[in-house]
Amino acid sequence: MRIGLTGGIGSGKSSVAEMFARRGATIIDTDAIARQLTAAGGAAMPALQRTFGEAIMLANGALNREAMRALAFADPAAKKRLEALLHPLIDAQAQREAAMASQTTTVVIDVPLLAESPRWRQRVDRVLVVDCSELTQVARVTRRAGWTRDAAERVILSQAPRATRRAIADAVVFNDDIDLDQLDAAVAVVWSLWQAHVEGAVEQ
Repeated sequence: MRIGLTGGIGSGKSSVAEMFARRGATIIDTDAIARQLTAAGGAAMPALQRTFGEAIMLANGALNREAMRALAFADPAAKKRLEALLHPLIDAQAQREAAMASQTTTVVIDVPLLAESPRWRQRVDRVLVVDCSELTQVARVTRRAGWTRDAAERVILSQAPRATRRAIADAVVFNDDIDLDQLDAAVAVVWSLWQAHVEGAVEQ
């Protein structure tokens, strides 16, 4: 089974991915792939430098993520150019990693913008959405280094609305006012149900 895991910024999606990993799933993290592509010497950096110039570069040759984020928010055309450069590279690497996974292993593809990218829905068997209130999202994100309330709110507004994400979900984990043990218990329920479905299909 391939599970598409998604949720807005600050929803707790990364914690859920770790919980799936502990249960034996192979995790493909598209954010991590993006960071690899935009690190010093990353495959995306020559094209990004040609397109956006030195202003989005750190001294070590990596992408200045804060500068790029600010530019993308200020200029919709720049955001489209960024996505046109990065998304095909991310897609290709994610598909390579999925192809290398064992055929007997559940693969969880962590895609923050799954609801915004219909192509991903066609590549997974189930979609799990990690959901929480926008107030909770802002509170969690602003605890991260370098994040202001304004920056967090702008990211939330740029992502698909919560209702849009929930509409594509096969299951929703509501991660608001619960602790990690309760979140893990919710993940355990989803894991058990979906693994039972896979085992039943194999037996048939």
